[in-house]
Amino acid sequence: MSTLGRSKTPSRDEPKKASVFEKLSGTLSRKKKVPEEDHNGVGGQHGTEEDEVLELELEGREALDSSLVPVLAKNIWLEEGEVRRYLTKETARDQKLAQVVDLLIYWLNEELADQRIVVRHIQEDLFDGQIIQKLLEKLEQIRIEVPEVSQSEEGQRQKLQIVIQTANRILGQPRDQEKWSVDLIHQKDFTSIIQLLVIIALHYRAPVRFPDNVVANVVVAHKEHGQVKTHRITEQITTVQTELAPKGTRDAFDTLFDYGPDKLAHVKTSLLAFCNKHLNKINLEVSDLDTQFQDGVFLVLLVGLLEGYFVPLYHFNLQVQSHEEKVKNVQFAFKLMEDAGLEKPRSRVQDIANGDVKSTLRLLHLLFTKYKHI
Repeated sequence: MSTLGRSKTPSRDEPKKASVFEKLSGTLSRKKKVPEEDHNGVGGQHGTEEDEVLELELEGREALDSSLVPVLAKNIWLEEGEVRRYLTKETARDQKLAQVVDLLIYWLNEELADQRIVVRHIQEDLFDGQIIQKLLEKLEQIRIEVPEVSQSEEGQRQKLQIVIQTANRILGQPRDQEKWSVDLIHQKDFTSIIQLLVIIALHYRAPVRFPDNVVANVVVAHKEHGQVKTHRITEQITTVQTELAPKGTRDAFDTLFDYGPDKLAHVKTSLLAFCNKHLNKINLEVSDLDTQFQDGVFLVLLVGLLEGYFVPLYHFNLQVQSHEEKVKNVQFAFKLMEDAGLEKPRSRVQDIANGDVKSTLRLLHLLFTKYKHI
C-alpha cells in the first residue's frame, strides 16, 4: 500500500501505456524559452517523507489486520448479548480495499493538514468522532456544538452521536439506509467507519478515484446464552464514481453529458481534430480524449505547441510510471497555462490525473477557445 505524502496520491493499478519517447526523439529544439522551472520541485517530496510513507503503510495494513475475524469462534471474546463484526481474511487481504484505505488516509491528511492533524490508523483515530467533526466543520464551513472533550466512554458516545447525526443530516442518508451507527463506530468497526468516510468523500467530490465496486465480507459474531454464533454478510464499500469534479454552476458540458450524447460526440470530434492538428507537428496523435491526457504528457506538449515552443523533455515525466508523476505533469501543464495568460481552469489537477472525462473536456475546450484560430 501507499499512503500519505502531501503530493503523493495513491492510485489504482494501471497497465503501462505505449511510450511516446521514441516518437519525440530528435525533436528537442525549441522556438521559445520555457519559463524556468524545476519540475522535480512541482509537488516534490521531502527526503524524510519516505520513512513516513513506510510507517503509514504498515499502520494501514495493521488497521486491516486488526479487523480480522479470529480463526476459531471460541477465540472471539464477547460479553453476553454483545455483537461484533470482523473482516474475513480474504477481505483483509483484498488489494482494492487496501487502496480505499490508502486513498481515504491521503485525503484526510490533505484536508486537515492546515489543522496539523495527521491520520495514521482509520479505527484508532476516528472512532471517537473528533476527526470526523473537524472534517465536516471544514468541508461544510460550520461549527458543530459538542460537549467539551471527555475521557469517559459515555461522554465520548454523546459527542460522537452529535457528530454522526450532523453527518447524516448533511449527507441526506435515510435512517433505514444508514450503514453505520454510533455504536458501531465507537466499537471501532472498520467497515462502518470506511463506509461513512467514502460517502463523505463522494458527497464533497474529494479529488480521489476509488476502485470500483469494492465489497467487504464481514463475519458478524453474537454471544447468546453463553454461545458465540456467527454469520456472514457482504457490505458494499464503493460503487462506480461517475464524476469527480466539484459541484458548481452547471455549464454546457453538464447539459451535454445529461441530455446531448450526439452533440457531445460532435464536440469530442472537434476537440480531437484541434489537438491532433498541433500534436501532429511533432509526430504525435491522440485517438482517445477520455484517457490520453490523463498522464499530462500530451497536455504539456500541446500547451507548448499552442504557445509556439517545444517543451524540453527534462521539464516533465515523459515515461510516466506512477500516479504521482501524472499529478506532477498536469501541475506543470497548469503552470504553463497560467504563464500563457489563460484563465484559471474549472477542472482540478487531480480530476485530470484521475481521468475524469468531463473535467478533461472542459480543459481542452478552454484551450480550443483561445487557440482555435492558430
